[in-house]
Amino acid sequence: MSSAHSAVVASALLRPVSFVQPRIEYGPGKARMLGEFVPDWADKRVLIVADAFNASRADLLGLPAQHHIFSKVRPEPDLPNLEQALDEARGFEPDVIVSFGGGSAMDLAKLVAVLMGSGKAFRDIVGVGKADPRNCTLIAIPTTAGTGSEVGARALVTDPASQAKSAADSRHMVADLAIVDPDLTLSLPAAVTAATGVDALAHCVESFTSRRAHPLIDIYARAGISLVGQYLKRAVADGNDVEARAGLAMAALYGGLCLGPVNTTAGHALSYPLGTRYGIPHGIANAVIFPHTLAFNAAAEASKTAEIADLMGFDDDLLESAYRYCADLGVEMHMSRLGVPAEALQSMAEEAHDIRRLLDFNPREMSVGDILGLYRAAY
Repeated sequence: MSSAHSAVVASALLRPVSFVQPRIEYGPGKARMLGEFVPDWADKRVLIVADAFNASRADLLGLPAQHHIFSKVRPEPDLPNLEQALDEARGFEPDVIVSFGGGSAMDLAKLVAVLMGSGKAFRDIVGVGKADPRNCTLIAIPTTAGTGSEVGARALVTDPASQAKSAADSRHMVADLAIVDPDLTLSLPAAVTAATGVDALAHCVESFTSRRAHPLIDIYARAGISLVGQYLKRAVADGNDVEARAGLAMAALYGGLCLGPVNTTAGHALSYPLGTRYGIPHGIANAVIFPHTLAFNAAAEASKTAEIADLMGFDDDLLESAYRYCADLGVEMHMSRLGVPAEALQSMAEEAHDIRRLLDFNPREMSVGDILGLYRAAY
């Protein structure tokens, strides 16, 4: 190790970091044991926040008699969707809120938990540390292996007027309990498995190479990247491969543990306009962008990028190798084929460039022109 690299590591060890986590229950079959983890479960008023598919299988959670299911979670939740969930929550007055689904369900559940009795609107808590303490128990049960949101303190929704995502971040939105049950992901189609798996990979990679990267969090990032490298192709090839499903569930969990203390960078900033403007699922948007930001940032983080390439089996042509990896999973890697019009690329680049909460920590400075170039390369 060079003396310069040693000095960087030493300085990182001295940098403070905040790491807030829920209680975590991990393992096949854990979701069916939910009632065992909550005191007086039979007497609780439980609100389930889910999309229509997961709402249809919520009975596997062993719900108490007094429960209500909000089943209208959208793939890219917006402010009206949040207001729908808040209206139903205020009418039901739950003791416990359970998010049961992907990142969208968890985002809405977190926001409902801190907003339903606070007298505040979403705009009042946008930013860091602005949410009030909640007066209910919050439980997160992911059904995909991608977002890692079950252990996070952050929630995002889209403002239909601006077509931009806004984020609230508060320790009061960290779940009391996260149940990570790989069995819940066995029903995922190959396309969803691929997209959410690349999302988990992006969380780990972007946190690992961020200007805010921290040795405490690098441990989780490395482990998550390694697990995706080992198991994503297997899970896409055979959805009933229980070991691969478990590996991806753990990778997503590790990615989520990276997000709170460090967070993502350019990859996610560039992917957001694809979702908010054109409804492209978050995992697919990340996959389309991933090879391009990985290669762009390589010069600024050569050592860590080499580690990533080794763990993922990428070769010396990093861009082509990462692109081929995602394409071979069955992900559509051309924005033009995902419904993005060419004339929108400039305004999308300007919008992405304004997401400073992410881009300010990208390892390499990125101009509007740089972003436009990456969009064109991915087009």
